[in-house]
Amino acid sequence: MEKNPQTQNHAGTDPAKEEQSPAISRRKMLKALGLGGALLTGSALAPGLVFADDKSSSRNDDGDHGTTELTSNGNARSMLYVPHVQALLALPKGQLKEGTKVHVGGYYADGDGGAKLVCWRASSTKADNGGTVHEVKGGNQSQTGRWETVHNGVADFRWFGLFGPDKNADDALEAMVNDESIHRIEAHTDLNFTRRHTFYRSNLEINFHGHEVTTEGIELNTRDNPFGAVLFFQGTSIGPSYSTTLTAELAEGTDILEVSNSSVFQVDEWWHVQVSNLPQGNAQRELDYLLKVTEIIDATHIRVNYKLGWPLASGRQITYQKKMPVFRCHVRNMKFTGNPVPPNGSTTQRPFETWDQIGSNPVAYEFAVECDVSGIRATGVFWPVVMRRYCSHYVTEQCELINPEERDWGGTGYLTQQINVLYGHVKDCNTSNARHLNDFTCAAYCLVENCHGDGDDYGPFVTHGQFEHDLVYIGNSGLLSFANSGTHWGDSAKRVTVKKHRATRIVANKRLTDLTLEDCHAYVKEGLSNSGSIWVNVDGLNMRGCTAEAMITLSKGSSRSKRKNIIDSCGFGMLKGYEIARPIRQGTESVGYTPINGDLMIQNSEFYNVEDVNIGSINRLTLVNTWFKGASPAAGQVNIGSKEIVIQGGGLIDCGFVLTGAWDKTNRDGTNPELLTDQSITVGGGAVFSGTNGAKAFLKSSDPTNNVTWNLGDYSSQPSTPDTAHFLIQGGTNRFKAIGSRFVGGQYIALDNAFGNGNYFFMTSCIEQSVNRASLPAEKNNVKHSEGNMII
Repeated sequence: MEKNPQTQNHAGTDPAKEEQSPAISRRKMLKALGLGGALLTGSALAPGLVFADDKSSSRNDDGDHGTTELTSNGNARSMLYVPHVQALLALPKGQLKEGTKVHVGGYYADGDGGAKLVCWRASSTKADNGGTVHEVKGGNQSQTGRWETVHNGVADFRWFGLFGPDKNADDALEAMVNDESIHRIEAHTDLNFTRRHTFYRSNLEINFHGHEVTTEGIELNTRDNPFGAVLFFQGTSIGPSYSTTLTAELAEGTDILEVSNSSVFQVDEWWHVQVSNLPQGNAQRELDYLLKVTEIIDATHIRVNYKLGWPLASGRQITYQKKMPVFRCHVRNMKFTGNPVPPNGSTTQRPFETWDQIGSNPVAYEFAVECDVSGIRATGVFWPVVMRRYCSHYVTEQCELINPEERDWGGTGYLTQQINVLYGHVKDCNTSNARHLNDFTCAAYCLVENCHGDGDDYGPFVTHGQFEHDLVYIGNSGLLSFANSGTHWGDSAKRVTVKKHRATRIVANKRLTDLTLEDCHAYVKEGLSNSGSIWVNVDGLNMRGCTAEAMITLSKGSSRSKRKNIIDSCGFGMLKGYEIARPIRQGTESVGYTPINGDLMIQNSEFYNVEDVNIGSINRLTLVNTWFKGASPAAGQVNIGSKEIVIQGGGLIDCGFVLTGAWDKTNRDGTNPELLTDQSITVGGGAVFSGTNGAKAFLKSSDPTNNVTWNLGDYSSQPSTPDTAHFLIQGGTNRFKAIGSRFVGGQYIALDNAFGNGNYFFMTSCIEQSVNRASLPAEKNNVKHSEGNMII
């Protein structure tokens, strides 16, 4: 046998001393194997066989087992060594004994990275998979006996002779995943897969260590199937489903559910729990999650690991299906390049019918718990990079999607889509030119942080509006669109919080309750319609420290909240003709404003570039230390349809308020509006009006149907031109009171016909300096404006 130059030379060792040595010698090893002199001569052995104690190394950089074993008393003993798998398979199995171990130096060649430790199992009949099980074939030898890889639960694609994408890795993947003794699979080279794999096991990590995964030649997917990923981990159903009809309402926030028979359930079991659809849409379900039973309360009630986000009325039906989820199956550190797909509708490569079946995506989960994904860098995908449905307690982090194959067809070009999920955490991810970075549909109690999308016209951050609730976004950038996928899903979400966000648009104007925006900024992007705008629903709205370069638009799609609507310390640019609160429209005609049946307080804020802007019929609009600044002295008109306007501090610069009468009582689609003319305006708190505007009045009411109450107090009005009116009242019925105000320059316009019986004009304790009083009404019993004023 050829001697390795670095091996220790035992030639000439005294046999007596050899027997006393704690290390087992080659001669003793041969004797134990029963091979005798045949191996010494090499006549029955493949070239290259040496003993492990002839090798200097006991552990290589890949973490392979050393070539020295310890006996039960702690002494070392030797084992066989072969340079590669071919040499291993050349060993005569008829001369091997049970438990014989061989260190294989590589798959094709010594040191190529495919090294492993194998053990002879004489009675094994496992199928040869080319990596963890090798069958010695040939001659008339028995069909029993296999070389089985000895490992500590960590397996390697190189064990199967995979050193690049030229050989497909599907068989090796399935062999390792389906071996329950393996808990981690590692790739150390690029790989190619041609099958879409579905696995049902738990407790596994697959780490590609940054190497590229391709899908050249992959089999066709089934139609419209984002779960046809290379790696799809799926839980399974157990037994029949059970249904119960609620005998009483389930309150929002409860974690106790009604069941027909609680003896069917056990603590720690997982169940798919789904409420029947609302009649308005076939996907409108407030409860549809994978839940864990945490307590049996009584014969008809169980506790689960979820607090309801929405109340469920008596009479609704809940269906329970027991599941065996997959647990803790993680995928990490993959560079993924998807399969090329022809343009939408192209027949150059395949018929259109198979267009959506060609593309590929790396990872999908369904009915999965604590299954994390990290470090996937993808390009050219069709369906989402990470697809999840009915998942709970997971993390998706440090993932990237650049230039997907498709993004116009719904469901394509996502980094991650998450349907019916709980307790998810998405962080440190980014996309470029993708459809969505993060999509939630019927999700709850999830967090998204430090994620960024560029080329973001499609909207990196979205929810469908299928009753999502308690979602938090922190430190992200990219277009936001919440509850905006149509009434099919419900148009509804609740308690969504966004902090420190930058986007071209923020769209949250459907039935989104208790929206919180803090330090959020919408900027104008050239060529993108409505960029620079924030659209929000006034139903428990809280905004703090936000800016929108081109518009803030308020609407009212729901009335669920119990908290105040507040906008604080914000700045908004205005566009000519746009609405701060949207008008009611019939056809193409604006006939009023979307009623906002609640109060809104705007404080410490600023509206700039104001030019012909509308504010809808908010019940009570309170402006505290808030400024409106016109785009120019010839612009600055704000049309207000709110029922009650209160101005405390702040003021108007080159801007004026026109009272239009309040609109209310309208259907959601804007039909059948009813005009209610009662309005009131209160000004005080040291507010300041200055400059001039296109309406030539700071406060104006000219519609003959208007019915306005005016309460002017501690404020200063200082127009910059003599033809600008402090107030202009030309029609309707009015109750006017000004006490303690200061007017400098300009003029008053209040016509006689605006103060008939039952109305009044009362002005006293005011300071007037160089004001034109010529257009005040003649004094009479209900009109007083001379006495008690200081007129300079």
